[in-house]
Amino acid sequence: MYFTDKGIEELVERRGEEEVGMAWLAERLREFVDLNPEFETPVERLATWLARLDDQDDD
Repeated sequence: MYFTDKGIEELVERRGEEEVGMAWLAERLREFVDLNPEFETPVERLATWLARLDDQDDD
């Protein structure tokens, strides 16, 4: 188990029943980076990966 799995598990436990839009998620990511600029690169990589998930099906 990765350390991040604990945070992911907490997210699912606390908010697993909620539905959110991409605009809401994007704004939360921006807020997070504003508060934690040292995580700009990992957040950018995550956002890019999420944005391109469907592109993998085109190959």
